[in-house]
Amino acid sequence: MENILRIAIQTKGRLNEESVALINECGIKLIVGKRQLISAGKNFPIEVLYLRDDDIPETVADGVADIGIVGENEMLEKEKDVDLVKRLGFSRCRLSLAIPKGEDYAGKEWFNRKKVATSYPVILQKFFQENAIDAEIHVITGSVEIAPGIGLADAIFDIVSSGGTLVSNGLKEVETVTSSEAVLIKTPSLSLEKQSILNELVFRIESVERSKGKKYIMLNAPDSKLPQIIEMLPGMKSPTLMPLAEKGWSSLHSVIDEMFFWENISRLKALGAEGILVLPIEKMIM
Repeated sequence: MENILRIAIQTKGRLNEESVALINECGIKLIVGKRQLISAGKNFPIEVLYLRDDDIPETVADGVADIGIVGENEMLEKEKDVDLVKRLGFSRCRLSLAIPKGEDYAGKEWFNRKKVATSYPVILQKFFQENAIDAEIHVITGSVEIAPGIGLADAIFDIVSSGGTLVSNGLKEVETVTSSEAVLIKTPSLSLEKQSILNELVFRIESVERSKGKKYIMLNAPDSKLPQIIEMLPGMKSPTLMPLAEKGWSSLHSVIDEMFFWENISRLKALGAEGILVLPIEKMIM
């Protein structure tokens, strides 16, 4: 297995779906078995292990998996000996303190002598220590948001995405302790051979990332207006220009941000641009 890079990802849920999507976007085809505990890469030296998210940091630290995709919150909570390779930009959320919506909140001191329910005691304890807060941490797993309603705790510390779950349980978010997103981690003892495979994987991931929100634009324009259009559409280095059969006209090709296009389409047309074609970009190699 020395020449196979083993990656651990979450068994199910949104992080699993986004991790698998990223692997696929990197051009890696996975052979998925019926039980889906391990998947082999069909065209890339990789093997995927499907684990609980809170098991991934330890699995990577122990070298059972070479790398892993996990929520930054789990990496911080488990405090295992892993190296952060790259932030991946998806599965974003925050870890926040929330209290019953009827409570008056004047600041962090509110939590003194309160009981706070959480599944992330390590992160919360550090926050309380840094802010000189004397609070009791009550560790529970799952359904943390119901703790105040059943009298188990005065407040909670949990993952927040949209905040809808808090509202439905009569809670309000009052302090954001840290933000989190999916991260790529590796074992510190990664061999040179596997590091080489990881470098190729990171290269592919970055190529996919660069293409996000980018569009390839082609248009025809009078030569007299090209300086103004080029100033608007500089491209990665500079746009590509090709003369048309019709004298005095050229075809311009460039890469732009999608939002830039919609904000400037009227200006392009006013400068005489015609036959504007906008295409998606699957990968962008630098």
